[in-house]
Amino acid sequence: MRSEAITGVVLAGGLGRRMDGNDKGLQPLRGRPLAQWVAERLAPQVDELLISANRNRERYAAFGHRVVADAVPDFAGPLAGLHAALSAATHPLVATAPCDSPFLPEDLVSRLYAGLTAGGADLALVRAGERVHPVFCLCRRGLLPGLTAWLASGERRFMGWVATLNAVEVDFSDRAEAFENLNTLADLARFGD
Repeated sequence: MRSEAITGVVLAGGLGRRMDGNDKGLQPLRGRPLAQWVAERLAPQVDELLISANRNRERYAAFGHRVVADAVPDFAGPLAGLHAALSAATHPLVATAPCDSPFLPEDLVSRLYAGLTAGGADLALVRAGERVHPVFCLCRRGLLPGLTAWLASGERRFMGWVATLNAVEVDFSDRAEAFENLNTLADLARFGD
């Protein structure tokens, strides 16, 4: 059980460079857009769901969730998407998941919340084996001013920002495959029908 409400956000605001410039979140996997898979997995775990998108906003809105765009210009990366979500969220905590990870765990948010509260932290992020997956995180909305300053200074590195925080890593080694990113058209083909 958790005592704090959570806003979730699907991060779909990138340029899709490794997807030949296509909007990654809208690329089909088994007949449905990647971002829709993520939204359907994340929505039951949170109290409201947002989609962070900078292109094709009307297509993302068709998923039935509010779409927010980056306030930081020039496709500044996942931190800009988190910044937009922290700015728009109506709840004290924000959980993020990238649009290219359709197999995310159904207990992602509950496990991150347990780690966040047990550690008295401001941000909890996923570790699976030797890999840290910072774009799967749960953080407090109170981090917004610091993130705004970080981005205004020209910084874009997610882990660089995390290093400035009271953060905890939550072990998901038992579900490492759930964090598989489908970054390319070849990845989509590999997991397709």
